[in-house]
Amino acid sequence: MSIINTITLDCSMPLVVEEMSGVKSAAITLAIPAGNGEDSADSLGLAPMLAELILRGSADRDSRADADAFDRLGVARAAAAGTYYLSLSATMLGDRLDDALILLVDMLRRPRFDESAIDPAREQCLAAIESLKDDPQERAVLAARDRHFASPFDRTGLGTVEGLNSLTRDSIISAWNARAVPSRAICGVAGDVNPDRVAATLNHLLRGWTGTRAPFSIGKAKSRGYQHTQDPSNQVQIIILHDAPCDNATSERQALLEKVIANVLSGGMAGRLFTEVREKRALCYSVSASYRGDREFGTCSAYVGTTPEKAQQSIDVLWEQLQHINTPAGRITPEEFARAMVSMKTGVVFAGESTAGRAGALVNDVHRFGKPRSLASLASAIDSITLDEVNAYLATRTITRPTIQTLGPTELRPPM
Repeated sequence: MSIINTITLDCSMPLVVEEMSGVKSAAITLAIPAGNGEDSADSLGLAPMLAELILRGSADRDSRADADAFDRLGVARAAAAGTYYLSLSATMLGDRLDDALILLVDMLRRPRFDESAIDPAREQCLAAIESLKDDPQERAVLAARDRHFASPFDRTGLGTVEGLNSLTRDSIISAWNARAVPSRAICGVAGDVNPDRVAATLNHLLRGWTGTRAPFSIGKAKSRGYQHTQDPSNQVQIIILHDAPCDNATSERQALLEKVIANVLSGGMAGRLFTEVREKRALCYSVSASYRGDREFGTCSAYVGTTPEKAQQSIDVLWEQLQHINTPAGRITPEEFARAMVSMKTGVVFAGESTAGRAGALVNDVHRFGKPRSLASLASAIDSITLDEVNAYLATRTITRPTIQTLGPTELRPPM
């Protein structure tokens, strides 16, 4: 049993608290409008730098002292920059939340950004870019993303070498002061917590925190199509992206149906792609499909990792299966539907066992839907889906303006 409370703090930031019975832990996610979508074209990498640096000291504590203070409370913390937000997250025992909030608010309002921490943080970010050389699949994914999405959703999230090297302590501090504001910020807390007490504590700690920031602008649509990246390896990476409904308040139902379709295509060893591409034809070592929805966009993606000799047939069969499910002959069967429902309901159950997962989900829900969603409502929505509804949706579904990206020694013939 869980109860969700939404409270608007004095600083105007929404606080969403889920009291979860039967747990002793607590988790918090604080999302502030400092994601990589805020980075200018000549400072790409600022957001991941900020995420790295706010873990390296706050208030009167240097990096070591700050880490020790969290460790004494048994708090596990992290910071990560997405497109919209830079998120601070932490998990702890519920009775340590008040003390942990003091330290977390120090990270937010009083980060040190010590000069001695700038270059080590920069080296961490540069190393993440350098590591892409050893990850051909990720390079293919990022190349497809760059051509599929409008700016800033096309960004890698890692920044660029030039952007990272251009950053100074002064520019970092200036950016943080401009972005770390309560407007557009969201806080989610879940677990063994008292909503009124959390709100009172945060109102006290955030007294005087003010500021607004306008949303970033979204660029023009990309041309998409097929592109090959030459890579002298004995593997071929194949990525296909195509548009799908957003996962927001106006298209939540369609997004749920897309998740059913993704489960049918890529639901483990029983999924159609595994069966058709790998099991029947032995064309690849890895194949998958997924749906990702956000407030501004929705995307279906498919991936095949294979060898140069089997790459052309792999992409042909993959494309054939992505199209086939939209045809009368490819409609979802009762057995496939039942497996997808079990998988989706299992995911909801597992999500309910993680306070950290729930805190993050509350923030995501407020961002995408304007309100939190309970696990019971998610389970009820899944239960309400019927096979006829999914197949009727498939009858109207088409793949338009796809992006196809290959990476390997030889260019392929695109199946479009």
